Amino acid sequence: MSPEAIKDLLYRLADDKLILGHRHSEWIGMGPILEEDIAFASMAQDEVGHAQCYYQLLHELGEGHPDEVAFTRQTEAFRCCHLVELPSQDYAFSLVRHFLFDMADKVRLSHLRRSKYPHLAELATKLAREEKYHEMHAKTFLRQLSQANEDARARMQAALDEAYPMAFGIFEPTIFTETLSNQGIQPLEDALMKEWRTLVEPLLIEAGLTLPSTADFLDYFGGRSGRHTPHLAPLVAEMTEVFAIDPAAKW
Repeated sequence: MSPEAIKDLLYRLADDKLILGHRHSEWIGMGPILEEDIAFASMAQDEVGHAQCYYQLLHELGEGHPDEVAFTRQTEAFRCCHLVELPSQDYAFSLVRHFLFDMADKVRLSHLRRSKYPHLAELATKLAREEKYHEMHAKTFLRQLSQANEDARARMQAALDEAYPMAFGIFEPTIFTETLSNQGIQPLEDALMKEWRTLVEPLLIEAGLTLPSTADFLDYFGGRSGRHTPHLAPLVAEMTEVFAIDPAAKW
């Protein structure tokens, strides 16, 4: 197996989770209702914890300690997709992003559980169990809000129009995509994307939403090679502020 190909995948998985976790945490104390405040706080903790697990696998492959990898890299070294970088603009956008990302996570983890890289297969099996709550939450609130009233449906549609083409960046291929597939570590990104569409599009239509155009989805590629939106650098600066004061501190 190619260690570099596995590292490429793990950095993408970990960075997505770390950044999305921090975006979810922006709803702590700000949720539209108390239950959603708690829900997003819980999911934020899960996502950051999952990122730590992926960083630990990277550490076992010779990369830095998880804290070092998460908090000392420059923005261009991150491999997260553009979707997770955007601020939590409003609840509708955060919910739609959560739905699209976690459905993609469901698809990917279902294959990683059978990965020929045993450490990743074992971890994917564990994370898939923990992600079931995320899936249930996303599907429930997507349906309820999209069908609540005209105002709610319009807000959800606007959020979907923005987030859906951007979500294709989750499946942006890299130079290691074919290697990962050929070595049985995970399928091709395009195959994962097609499976994800088969999963999410009927749910979106069932909720009463209109599928947006995806003609410009290539505009949202670049995150996997270090080209990011203007939103990532301020988040990384905020996220690493305490660690940067004293990286050698013991907690």
